[in-house]
Amino acid sequence: MTTSTHPTYHRLLDLLQQGGARYRLIDHPAEGHTGPASLLRGNPLDQAAKCLVVRVALGRRARRYVLAVVPGDRRVDLDGLCALYGGTEASFATRSVAEDLAGSVSGSILPFAFHPDLDLVADPDLLEHDEIFFNAARLDRSMSLATADYVALAAPRVARIAQQPRASFAAVRT
Repeated sequence: MTTSTHPTYHRLLDLLQQGGARYRLIDHPAEGHTGPASLLRGNPLDQAAKCLVVRVALGRRARRYVLAVVPGDRRVDLDGLCALYGGTEASFATRSVAEDLAGSVSGSILPFAFHPDLDLVADPDLLEHDEIFFNAARLDRSMSLATADYVALAAPRVARIAQQPRASFAAVRT
């Protein structure tokens, strides 16, 4: 299946069009890492929606998969996400599980959860911006989406799940 016929990409566009969302598509060379993709798109890293699938163990045999959406300049706080769910352990899902639940390849995962077994949690620091940027279920196409429209259509649970940015060396010395 080519990326131009990927069903998750078309499902996203249908949702945004039906919801009257304000967005624009940005074509660029294929890139699945947040930093380089942000450079190609021309957006600040903290406006990039970094999307990671996390497995939260809830007990001996119970688990929950969470699509964690954090600013591109931050890391997911696995301990915080585990505590949010009352879990015993949190770890990144395997690539195959993440891609199956997200409906797209790693590096192009959307900040939308279309699979019923995938919870969506977004960090509030990402939602401070007027628009967010992300790969649109394709490595060669990104999207800029009005944050208010993202919140209205994706309906994420909003919780602090991003680690605080590390202070720079200069900031520590002063």
